[in-house]
Amino acid sequence: MPTPLHKGKIVKKRTKKFLRQHTDRYLRVPESWRRPKGIDSAVRRKFRGTVRMPNIGYGSDKRTRHMMPSGFRRFVVNNVADLEMLMMHNRKYAAEIAHNVSGQKRKAIVERAAALDIKVTNAKARVRAEETA
Repeated sequence: MPTPLHKGKIVKKRTKKFLRQHTDRYLRVPESWRRPKGIDSAVRRKFRGTVRMPNIGYGSDKRTRHMMPSGFRRFVVNNVADLEMLMMHNRKYAAEIAHNVSGQKRKAIVERAAALDIKVTNAKARVRAEETA
């Protein structure tokens, strides 16, 4: 199993979701973020005590952006040929088998990944145990 190239500490500036204005006040307003556009909006005008608006300052560190806790970045694989791209980058990227790949192809992908020493994040997905008769 390969070890990640850079296992730096992943720092998230904010882990809570940005909530929509008045989502706590009205049930008809869902939580998903929408930018306030009203002329008198206290949130848009960034008054103290109002909900925070997302901005570029909350972005993650470029070196750890999109990094999983294991230290790898995710690369979606649909077939065995896609694994060849990760051959030289097996310490930076981990393969993740796409959701619409059949069990038979999954088995072939996992075997080839083991031969190429590539980490597969969901290797055990959709694998049925051998039935002993």
